[in-house]
Amino acid sequence: MEANVKALIEQENYYTEITTGAHTIIADEPLDLGGKDKGFDPMELLTAALSACTLATLKMYMDRKNWTAQKIDVEIHLDNNRETRTTTFTRTLHFEGTDLTEEQIKRLHQIAEACPVHKALTGEITINTRIK
Repeated sequence: MEANVKALIEQENYYTEITTGAHTIIADEPLDLGGKDKGFDPMELLTAALSACTLATLKMYMDRKNWTAQKIDVEIHLDNNRETRTTTFTRTLHFEGTDLTEEQIKRLHQIAEACPVHKALTGEITINTRIK
């Protein structure tokens, strides 16, 4: 899978417009870091990507298996320790309006860990930077 995203920052401190195709989101920093808190900060965007991917992957799997839930929500806490250079995501899933068995819950745990963003974050990552 490939993704192409463009981001633009101009004169307003930290206010960044991020686009892909016809979609735009805003990133910013909180007030205490000099931003105006007009959007997600970069680490929140990373956490949001894992959240969205987890839920979409679970929903697709459950639909294929004809397992129903009225609602699935995920809460992810990110702890990014700059001193030790370690990052920990704590993901909590909640299924509402369903009678999942213990076996189904175990399988959904495996499926959550197989979402593409989870795989990207836990796999080998290479970042190539070019300046034009």
